[in-house]
Amino acid sequence: MELNDKVAVITGGTGGIGQALARAFLAEGAHTVVISDLDADLVAQVAAEIGCVGIAADVTAEPQVDALVEQTLAAHGPIDLFCSNAGSVTRGVLTDATNEQWQQQWELHVMSHLYAARAVLPSMIARGEGYLLNTASAAGLLAAIPSAPYSVSKAAAIKLAEMLAITHGDEGIGVSVLAPQGVNTAMAPSGLADGGTDGIMEASELADVVVAGLRDERFHILPHPEVGDYIKRKADDPDRWLKGMRRLKARAEEAEGKIGWNA
Repeated sequence: MELNDKVAVITGGTGGIGQALARAFLAEGAHTVVISDLDADLVAQVAAEIGCVGIAADVTAEPQVDALVEQTLAAHGPIDLFCSNAGSVTRGVLTDATNEQWQQQWELHVMSHLYAARAVLPSMIARGEGYLLNTASAAGLLAAIPSAPYSVSKAAAIKLAEMLAITHGDEGIGVSVLAPQGVNTAMAPSGLADGGTDGIMEASELADVVVAGLRDERFHILPHPEVGDYIKRKADDPDRWLKGMRRLKARAEEAEGKIGWNA
């Protein structure tokens, strides 16, 4: 997919990754970029700084996602690319994460992607073209040890993207899933560079990888290419991979809780 003269919507658009995507898409010649996030004042401020359009919306509320799509269609025409990018991290393992934490992560990392697809796909399918970019995480392909809700919901986000690609790929719909490790954003924990990732990438670098991944229409967009090797090793020998993850967990606990994150 080439971004020149395209209309793109980015949720989580005031965050580091969202802003970087908006700037990169405009640099590629996008006709219109719409960013969306919770805080209406911040959305307006960031949109003015970037030179794009801002529409506030809560992506965990389906009527608001519907309104975001409807407003964009009415004001700017067909949406070529919808980037379902909003997300957050919550710490907690299986035994101490609350039901509320699990539900919040599920709503934000899974249902928001479903709401976006439901809202934007009818118009895309009607004209036989369109693209969905869903931000997940290397944690969904592998694991982020400090957060079970984050890892599990990101894994579900990847499976949802797979189902979208399987169901609608023959209708002209492209689907990619963005799965980075550490990215230097406000969401990244302070311990990100302690060995649990393969380095911290700037959001602008990630955006360049996304542009290239969209151009090649790759399903997995992996800003940290090492993740592709880890996926293969995990598939080849899941038991060995689990043993390795337990060793990583033990080393992290020995380091007094300095546990690496996949962002």
